[in-house]
Amino acid sequence: MRINESIDAVELRRALEQGAGSVEGPEELGPLQVQGECRTGRLLLTHGAGAGQDSNFLVELRRALADVGVQTLAIEFAYLRRMRREGRRRPPPRVEKLVEELASWRDALSPHLEAPLWLGGKSMGGRVASMLAARDGAAGLVLCGYPFHPPRRPERHRLDHWPELRCPTLVVQGERDPFGTRDEVEGYDLPDVAEVRWLKDGEHDWRPRRASGLTRIELIHEGARGIAEFMARHA
Repeated sequence: MRINESIDAVELRRALEQGAGSVEGPEELGPLQVQGECRTGRLLLTHGAGAGQDSNFLVELRRALADVGVQTLAIEFAYLRRMRREGRRRPPPRVEKLVEELASWRDALSPHLEAPLWLGGKSMGGRVASMLAARDGAAGLVLCGYPFHPPRRPERHRLDHWPELRCPTLVVQGERDPFGTRDEVEGYDLPDVAEVRWLKDGEHDWRPRRASGLTRIELIHEGARGIAEFMARHA
């Protein structure tokens, strides 16, 4: 279902210019969190299946992206906002419904933006963004910890829509991610528009083992720099 009501243009413009703020979207879509100045690019950022924009990973990622000039417009899907209201966990709906919800956000925002709007997200949110981009096109995609397959089910690929991708696509993936390890993903036939940036010893949330000598914060900042470089290269 598409949302016809528009976002408050004045409130949105103020948040975009200041690089900070919460903007109330149409009632069915909820709030939009703006962070960072748009020096390098602008990214509509979605979340994973079980945690929203207040997860430690996304809080740190948005901060790191702001440091390198990527402005994030962070949203939460309706099912997760309902989860918060009810105080209990619930599974996400069918992915096609989330694609429509993200499309509604894109349609509400795009008339008010001068810089191209990239789509992206963490895990499930990245899958949703990639499906929308494959269907409708996009300026570009940033996929953080893409769920190439369910854990321990490497035969169940989530790549059927990838041949339809025509926009610059960056995957930032931990080498040990159970949703797609380096050994597994390097065996896939990904489209030419896609590039994978590997984070040494990282898992799904980019957390490395202590023995690696690295920290998750270091890998998040490395990932953010890679995202900024990719977006600048394809501006």
